[in-house]
Amino acid sequence: MFKEVSSRVSFPEMEEEVIQFWKERDTFRKSMENRKGGAEFVFYDGPPFATGLPHYGHLLAGTIKDIIPRYQAMRGHYVSRRFGWDCHGLPIEALAQEALGLAGAPAIKEAGVDVFNEQCRSMVTKYVEEWEKTVTRMGRWVDFENDYKTMDTRFMETIWWVFSQLWEQGRIYKAHRIMPYSWKLNTPLSNFEAGRNYQDVQDPAVTVRVHLIDFEFENASALIWTTTPWTLPSNLAICAGPDIDYVAIRDRETHEVFVLAQARL
Repeated sequence: MFKEVSSRVSFPEMEEEVIQFWKERDTFRKSMENRKGGAEFVFYDGPPFATGLPHYGHLLAGTIKDIIPRYQAMRGHYVSRRFGWDCHGLPIEALAQEALGLAGAPAIKEAGVDVFNEQCRSMVTKYVEEWEKTVTRMGRWVDFENDYKTMDTRFMETIWWVFSQLWEQGRIYKAHRIMPYSWKLNTPLSNFEAGRNYQDVQDPAVTVRVHLIDFEFENASALIWTTTPWTLPSNLAICAGPDIDYVAIRDRETHEVFVLAQARL
């Protein structure tokens, strides 16, 4: 009467069986139909970039996001789960430039902004299938058929409407802020974008002697260090730190005296 239960359980296999059970019976859709007429609760899934594959951060956030609509459904609400795609920003533009063989804004203008935009649009759905597979495998219930894209005209019009409401309420103001900037792409960067290609590099440096006049030792120089030697001709003074201990050392062969921070010995 009952299926034999093995003592060696494969949890991934069990999860696949549950997902297949839901799929065969269209459980997600039926759960939605069962709540029709209830108070509506709309959950907009914060959109990932449409140009990349899901990673650990998406899986962690996705697990938390799944709890909220399930809880609201348990309370009897009709819960719309709208998945979305972030189609703006440098990730999609960088891929489009690479695909078209364009380097920088001048090349984009020469090829045509319309051509560049169309290339961006065509690449948006590149990883959709992989995303659907991963999200479903997590056990999440998401409505992919009625997803939204930030490049949709209706979505952008909504953003402009929200901005207009903030403007009318006097919540928009002009200010100055220091931002990372890409000279190649002619656009400000987010902290994430500025750091995604961060690399350690060897930086050339020079140590320079600055002759000291009226010093207690004859033939004495202060040692300064810089990675920007081209700025040295414009230097008018050197500074000493009030909390730094300095020492004077003598070269036994040349008898020159050098002043430097004790911590650098």
